Order: sequence, then C-alpha cells, then structure tokens
Amino acid sequence: MSHPTIRGSLVALITPFNEDGSVNFDKLGELIDFHLANSTDALVILGTTGESSTMSHEEDNAVCEYTVKRVAGRIPVIAGSGSNSTQTMLEKSLSYERLGADGLLLITPYYNKTNEEGMYLHFKTVADAVKIPCILYNVPGRTGCSISVANVARLSQHPNIVGIKEASGNMSYAAKVAKYLSDDFAMYSGNDDMIVPLLSIGASGVISVLANIAPKETHQMVFDYLEGRTDDARRAQIELLDVINDLFIEVNPVPVKEAMNLLGMDVGGYRLPLTHMTEAHRETLRSSLAAAGFLK
Repeated sequence: MSHPTIRGSLVALITPFNEDGSVNFDKLGELIDFHLANSTDALVILGTTGESSTMSHEEDNAVCEYTVKRVAGRIPVIAGSGSNSTQTMLEKSLSYERLGADGLLLITPYYNKTNEEGMYLHFKTVADAVKIPCILYNVPGRTGCSISVANVARLSQHPNIVGIKEASGNMSYAAKVAKYLSDDFAMYSGNDDMIVPLLSIGASGVISVLANIAPKETHQMVFDYLEGRTDDARRAQIELLDVINDLFIEVNPVPVKEAMNLLGMDVGGYRLPLTHMTEAHRETLRSSLAAAGFLK
C-alpha cells in the first residue's frame, strides 16, 4: 500500500499532568489546539517526550483516543506504541489503530536488546499486522542498541514502513541510511540541533521537542530548507541552538516541560523517576529563553 510522506515539523508532544499526577485532558486539548493554530504538521504522541514509559496502557489508550477526536483529521496523529516486548508493541499498535491513529512510531527493543534477525522481526511483526504506516525509531542513547544500516535497508522495502526517526546524533550513520530514502521511505531528524544537517542529506522533517514551545519557528525552518531558502533555514538552526541545547540540559522531557511552565503554559510536572530540574539549570534555561525572545 502507498502512504503519503509527511513533511515538516512533527511535534513530539508532551503529556500534561494534574497536580495529583493524572493526565490533564483539558490542558492536552489546549496544547492540541495550539499546534493546530501554529503550523505544526503532525502530532507524535506517547513517545519519549510524552512520558508513556510511566503511563498505564489504559492511560495511553485514553490519550490516543482523546487526541484523535480533538484533531478530527486536520493533521496526522502518530502514536508511539513501542516496547521492548514485540508482543506488547503489537497489542498497543493494534489498539491505537482501532482508536484512529494515522500512524505508529516503533522503537527498538531496549534492555533485552536482540540480534539482527530479532531486530528485523520486531518491526516486521507490527508492520505486517496493521494497515496504518509505521515509522522506525532509532535512539541508541536511550535504548542501548541501534538499527543496523542493513536492517534499515531491509525494512525500508516493507510497504507499511514509511520512515525512520533518526536520533543517534551520528551524521555518518544518517548518511548511510539516506541511501535508502525514496518516495516511500522518509527520514526525520530526532535531534533538534541537527534539523538542517539531516535535511541536507534528504530528510523530510523533524520529530521535534523544540516544537512544543516554538511550533511556527520549527515548521518554518524545515520548509525554508525544503523550498530552497537554505540560508534562512541555516540561520534559524544556529539562532535557536542555545535554546535547543538547554531543552536537553537535563533528561528530556524535564527541561521542555519546565520551559512550557515558564512560558505560562501550565503543563504540570512529571512522574518518577523524572523530577524537577535543579535551580541552576532552571536559571540557565530561563536565560536562553529570554535571550531568544520567547520569555519577556
């Protein structure tokens, strides 16, 4: 089957929490509306930034169902269904498909890891079972393992695998993966500090943490590059670099949630083992937000 390639800024959306730690659906609705009004090209929910690793399956399903209904088809909704258990990833993927998600983000198995054939079958099992498009997620800094270039080559031929979120930070690896990009297989930067570099080797956009606070700017950076305004895109990448770096001054999504709270978005806190950032880091983040014009 053929799936259209999503281009642009795909926000790695945070999950807002109430003071008691429950999901704040009213705030989630506000954030969805904010992105719909500010040029975000797709929502990626329940990923690393969405803290799904500390949420129950019931909460994950509720967030997916709510988001799909709120978006109402205006932009794609991609749900992170990854797990280190292939069976769990399959079950979550089928659930999100039933709930109306437009696509899935599938992470490599972590902790137990696997060998080459196991890695291939981990993704193929889900891609064979669902009808919605799947994006591979390569983030070895989180998972302790990477999708080999050889496996990317194999998986890129699957009709239901439409891309890869490349978050290794390794341009050499990304360049090798770029050999397999086509109209049916896209690459998305998983690192906001490498949006333009990956676009330069054929990426179609970014799955972005930065877009939580700067949706228009992230969208514009991508399309400036894709539409030939490369100097503008490079300038934006460099001008936003301090903010991007400070959004990762502690483990994601702690800084971006702190940034959103500093900007008055009131998205709440975290679930353990994540907790509030140090005061020194908060002041560094506050300063970079102010210097970039986000915080008055």
